[in-house]
Parts: sequence; structure tokens; C-alpha cells
Amino acid sequence: MPGFNVSALDNFNNELAGELLVKSVIAGSTAEYVTVKEGIKYKEPLNLQEVDLQIQDGVGCVTVESGSVTYTQRDIEVCQRSSHDGLCLRDLDTKYIGLLGPNGSYPETYAFVEDYTSQLVANFQKKNDEFIWTATTGGGDCVNGLNTLLASGSGATFVSQSAPTSDNLLDQIDEQLESLSVDVQDRDDLTVFMSIANFRKYIVGLRKANNYFYDPNTVENRGSLMSAKHPFANLTIVGTVGLAGSNRIVTGPARHIVIGTDLVSDLDNFQLWYDINGDKLKHRIVTKLGVQVAYPEFWTTNNL
Repeated sequence: MPGFNVSALDNFNNELAGELLVKSVIAGSTAEYVTVKEGIKYKEPLNLQEVDLQIQDGVGCVTVESGSVTYTQRDIEVCQRSSHDGLCLRDLDTKYIGLLGPNGSYPETYAFVEDYTSQLVANFQKKNDEFIWTATTGGGDCVNGLNTLLASGSGATFVSQSAPTSDNLLDQIDEQLESLSVDVQDRDDLTVFMSIANFRKYIVGLRKANNYFYDPNTVENRGSLMSAKHPFANLTIVGTVGLAGSNRIVTGPARHIVIGTDLVSDLDNFQLWYDINGDKLKHRIVTKLGVQVAYPEFWTTNNL
């Protein structure tokens, strides 16, 4: 037969020609907006103080003592969370990715290790954010997350609302803002937390409302969350991965949320080493994490 006879060869797949692409992971960072308390080994009280100031007629020399200072406590408990894994990188020797390791090198010098470590941190942050919001003792966790702590039965003000859409979300935010206690209406840390999907509906709602004062450049997209300042209000709108798949919307003073941990750096740090005994690249992540709300009565929720 004239020409090339290539029937004995497999079709060529140049796996080395393309860049090794890693799966993108949204990291969690609710902790950026709230109070973080470190040094908690197991359980500690949040000591709360409330002053009831009474004003009297000041005429005359005799005054009647009035008012009070009330102390209460809300416990914050942390759960130990850990991840351990070992990778035998020699399993890659027979695959194209094995060529990413220099000749004669130890396995931890493989080119993909940098991407592997960045994904470990991103995944861990995402899991932490999900835990902060969705943990339940009924589901086997040692503590409850914010979805439970800020439910209507836990002291937060319930605002009945339907599922958020781009047409009703602006009104829903205003409803929750109006329902907040007058004691916190003027705080500079008032924050609305919602899912990233609903945050995008919020942005669409602003555009559809023809809000000329809305500057799209003020929207921050940091992978872990999306945030924006609500027009004409001392209010920050935050879309977080911790509420993914949920229509829950909560509004209140963010610094009243306290995230507890043993060491702040444990939230995104880990150990990575080559174990010559097992000939494996290993990682170890261990941290403690819990959450509590100082004053749930200063929050509003749609309870969805």
C-alpha cells in the first residue's frame, strides 16, 4: 500500500503539551468580618455585660439609686477538625505527570506540589466556612453553627420572606434592616450574610432598579466571598460559600459573632513533609473551631 502505514500505532495524545489544570475551590472567609477569639482548648464563656441606665430629675440634693448592670454568659465550644493523607508519588512514574519530577529528586520536589498545597488551604478554608454556618449537634457535630444560632427560635427576630429573587431581594434586605433593634441601627458593622448565588441576584436587582448611585467597581470578589456596600445605608452585603445552596439571609452586627479557635493561624496553616519510611508525601491539618453569637436578639433572619 502506498503512503504511510500507521495502523500499528496508537493515536497520539500529547498530554505534556498542556498545562496541568487544578480544580478551582472557593475558600471561606466569614472570619474576616466577625470577632475571632483564640486560645480556646475546649469550652469558654463569652462574658456579656449590659447596662440599664436610668435618668432621673436632677433637682435637689437627694437622688434615688436606680439602674443596673447585668452580667450573663454564653459558652463557646470548639471542635477538633483534622485531615491526614499520604501520597505515594512513585505511582505517577508510569504516567505523564511523573515527568514533572526532576531526575533523582525526592518526591516533594514535584512541580505540582505548589498547586497541591494551595488547594489544601483553599479546601480547608471552604470546609471551615461551611462548618461555621451549617454545623448541627443533631447532625453529629459537637456544636451548632450560625444557621441554628441565628434561627428565629434562638432569639433572632423572624422576618417572613419568600425565596430571594432579583426582583424582591432589595426589598427583603430593607425589611430585615427595618426590623433590627433600634439599639444597633447605627452600628458600623451591620452586615447581611447570604449565599454567593443570592448575592449575584442582589447585584442584578441593583442594576434592574436603575440605581445610578451603584458603582459595580465597588463589588469585591475575593473567591471566598463577594461583598458590597448597600446604597444609602450603613450596611455591608456579603455572599459567602458557607451559605451555598441556602436561601437563608441574616442581618446584624457582625462583630457580635465570635469564632473560637485554639490558634488563629491554624485556620489556614498545615504541615507537609516527605516521609522517607513510607516513601510518601504527607499532609496534616489539625485545628479547633466553634462559633457563638453574643446577642442573637440583635439579629434578623428569614429562617429559610
